[in-house]
Amino acid sequence: MIDVLYFASLREQLGCAQESFDTDPVLTRVVDLRQRLAARGSQWSVLADTDHHLLVAVNQQMADDSTLLSDGDEVAFFPPVTGG
Repeated sequence: MIDVLYFASLREQLGCAQESFDTDPVLTRVVDLRQRLAARGSQWSVLADTDHHLLVAVNQQMADDSTLLSDGDEVAFFPPVTGG
């Protein structure tokens, strides 16, 4: 099982805070997960849109699209945060 979390404005845009996926041989990397989610269409396409610069963490460590996924992983997507 892979747990997926959505944070901040992304959570509100998607109308979803979290969900889980069964481990699947097709979901081997973060990019595969992004593509599966974006295939839902509509507001989900933001997950594959590189212009939005969404950040991703796997098991609370910053990751990128090439990061491998394993059973039991927690994947979090969130927008970049600015402050000052």
